[in-house]
Amino acid sequence: MPIGLSLPEYKMGERFGILGGKLRLFAPDETALAQFDAVKWLSRLSDYVHCTGIRTVPEKLAGHATYKRVQPKTNPERLARRYAKRHGIGLDSAMNGTVNLRAEGGGAGHPTAFRYCDMPKPDLGLPYIRHKSLSGGQSFCLWIEKTTAEQPIVGGFSCYGLSATATVPEF
Repeated sequence: MPIGLSLPEYKMGERFGILGGKLRLFAPDETALAQFDAVKWLSRLSDYVHCTGIRTVPEKLAGHATYKRVQPKTNPERLARRYAKRHGIGLDSAMNGTVNLRAEGGGAGHPTAFRYCDMPKPDLGLPYIRHKSLSGGQSFCLWIEKTTAEQPIVGGFSCYGLSATATVPEF
C-alpha cells in the first residue's frame, strides 16, 4: 500500500510509551491521498477527529523515521489457546499442564518441558492501539515501535500504514 503514517507526538519513556494525539498520512503523490479519502473513513469519528486538507511536506525536516508493528511471541494465554486448539485439549489443561518440548537427553542446559502458566507476561512498554478484527470479531493490540533514520528509504507500507524499512518524514 502506498500510504504510510507518522505519529509526530510519539514518545517513549522509561517504562512505557505514548502515541500522542496527531496522525499524519503520507503518499507518493496528492492523488493517492485524495483517492484514499481519509475524511470518509473517519466520518463516524467526526466528534473526536479533526482532518485537515492535504499539504506538502515542508523543506526543513527534523529527520526520517520508521513506524513498524511489533508482535510479541511471549503472551502465555495466546500461546496456550493456540496449543489447546492444535492438540484438541481444553484451555485450562493447556495453561496448567506440562508441555513436552523434546525427548529427554537432547541438548544439555535446555528444558525438556514447561508450563504456560509459569511463563512471564510480556512487558513491552511500547504504545499500542487496541483493534477489533472485522473478520473474526476478536480484539488485539497493535504495538507500534518508532525508529529514527538518517536517510529516507522508499518502500511499501502495510494496511495499517506501517513498515519495518520504509521511512516517513518527521517535522
